[in-house]
Amino acid sequence: MPTLCRPAVAVPEHVITMAETLQLARSVHADHPQLPLVLRLIENTGVRTRHLVQPIEETLRHPGFEARNQVYAREAARRTPPVIRRALGHAGLGVRDIDLLIYVSCTGFAMPSMTAWLINQMGFRSDTRQLPIAQLGCAAGGAAINRAQDFCTAYPDANALIVACEFCSLCYQPSDLDVGSLLSNGLFGDGLAAAVVRGRGGHGVHLERNGSHLVPDTEEWISYAVKDTGFHFRLDKRVPTTMHMLAPALRELAARHEWNVSDLDFHIVHAGGPRILDDLCSLLDVDPLLYRHSRATLTERGNIASCVVLDALDRLFAEGSVQPDARGLIAGFGPGITAEISLGSWTGTTRPEAAAVLTEAVP
Repeated sequence: MPTLCRPAVAVPEHVITMAETLQLARSVHADHPQLPLVLRLIENTGVRTRHLVQPIEETLRHPGFEARNQVYAREAARRTPPVIRRALGHAGLGVRDIDLLIYVSCTGFAMPSMTAWLINQMGFRSDTRQLPIAQLGCAAGGAAINRAQDFCTAYPDANALIVACEFCSLCYQPSDLDVGSLLSNGLFGDGLAAAVVRGRGGHGVHLERNGSHLVPDTEEWISYAVKDTGFHFRLDKRVPTTMHMLAPALRELAARHEWNVSDLDFHIVHAGGPRILDDLCSLLDVDPLLYRHSRATLTERGNIASCVVLDALDRLFAEGSVQPDARGLIAGFGPGITAEISLGSWTGTTRPEAAAVLTEAVP
């Protein structure tokens, strides 16, 4: 049975606080007719700090899509290898043991994919299979886990490596003045994460079942408008209500596995905002404490897109309180509106060194 091992997470070294974000909004958009609403929405996100791949002065500049994508490619190449090496260390494997490399990102573009660069530069085998995932947004972290499980179920002796690299700040568009765009400027952060799914052995979450759910006719609720200036994020005001549509899918998948979603021991879910977590607590009838790791990610890093579920899972490992055979759920939510859901049980014991979140800021 495939096992999802402890993730490795890294965040860039440039930090912006909630207070600084609000002050920027007041100064840059002083004449915006809905500024009080925007400020209130940003404060209500619960985000206290975010990490940026560039200093804020550079983040606010827009030198053009080409220049920004060059920043993405350069920083991804610089920052992903250390995270990958730590994830491989957590799994007790080396680069030559990896059979599938999944690279997840919705904030930059490269062809060939970064998978090709990583294989060449880090010494992965030349027959390593490549799976780039670019258009599932925040749901892609869950999708990567599911596709890795599928692969390792089909090939039980194989191992898959997931790499998520999200520089959301490179999607800042100074010309976008609608409330949804201004809210996103105070919500999203930058981060990187990696994790191994082992076909055999390993310590972590035994992945037992996965599923996907698409809410019909919601394609425009979360989307990119692709323009000369790059990716323009679009966020519909109805998005905070989506858990009413997705919670039943989580409950149904658990029921098909003969589990009660309300009685699970851990929940690792995408923290797109506090309303999502609050609604899930109510709709799934679970203790709010189960979402402490997702809330911590949101508070300390903001919405780091596909990296959220891996960051929250790393916090669960670091806490060291999960007992063997504990049952849990991992879920990512994103454009579509899409949910990618995994069910699994804990295997092994928490390692002694897992006393704190092993997260580094990469200079």
